[in-house]
This record gives sequence, C-alpha cells and structure tokens, in this order.
Amino acid sequence: MARVFDFPNPVNDVAARTVAAGVWLMAAIAVIARQPWLTIPLAYGFVARVASGPRFSPLGLFATRVVAPRLPQYRRMLPGPPKRFAQGIGAVFTVGALILWLTGHVTGTYLLLAILLVPATLEAGFGYCVGCEIFRLGMRVGLVPATVCEECLDVWGPAAAARRAAGD
Repeated sequence: MARVFDFPNPVNDVAARTVAAGVWLMAAIAVIARQPWLTIPLAYGFVARVASGPRFSPLGLFATRVVAPRLPQYRRMLPGPPKRFAQGIGAVFTVGALILWLTGHVTGTYLLLAILLVPATLEAGFGYCVGCEIFRLGMRVGLVPATVCEECLDVWGPAAAARRAAGD
C-alpha cells in the first residue's frame, strides 16, 4: 500500500519527459508573456512532485495517466531517487522565483525561470536529466550513500561501467 508521501520507483521516462515539457511550456510563457503568476502552479507542482510524485501534481497526473499509457513503445523505467532529487532542484528554483516575485523582484523571477528552461529543454527534448547527473555525481563522490538508490548502482556503479566498457 502506497503512503501519501511515497515517490514512485521506478519512474517512467515518458512521464518524466512529459512533465519537463509542461514545465518548459509554463516557464516559457511566464517569461515571454511576462506572466509571473505562472510561478505559483510551477512551484506548487515541483513541491507536490517532490513530496509524493505525481499524486497531487496536475501536470504529473496528466503525464502518468494520459500521456505515458498511450505511448507504451516508449516506456523506459528509470530509478526514482534521482528523479525526486531533480524535482527538488526544480522546487528550489521555482519557490525561489515565487519568493522573488512576491517581494517585488520580478526580474529575478524571470531570470530563475529562464535558467529553468535549460534543464527542462534537455529533459523534455533529449531525455538528459541534469538533476539526475548531479545525483550521480553525489553518489560517485560519496555524498549520496549507496543505500539511497541501490538500483542506481546497476546504472552508474562500477559493474555497470565495466559492462559499458565491455560493450554489453
């Protein structure tokens, strides 16, 4: 039985990329159309996804229940902890942007949202997760214990590196 604050593990890559596309769209509209209020649903979505995956995120629900099931040929499951970490980074940026907007620093809001467009573009368009790479680096240097994501060791660990080197 899932608890309210469980994060899915594994995560469907199609759903993650769909969420990133939605984030990109909202952040781009906020910056281009000068609509800082869009920071509210962006920040809420990231905080909700960090807390419980897609369960309370409208964008997350759309990605997991509408888009991903219709594209089963693109189903690729990835470890959840790095994706949760990536959502946490997005939460820091969007909550920071929201605080800047609420305190009258609209230019700072747009700057943070514009920066957020880069990792959202990489994830949505190319399946490259910047937050996951930071997580991987944290595991590699020992800041993130192996127990946090044992399945990540199969993806990024020494055995996986040896398999990649051997061409498997």
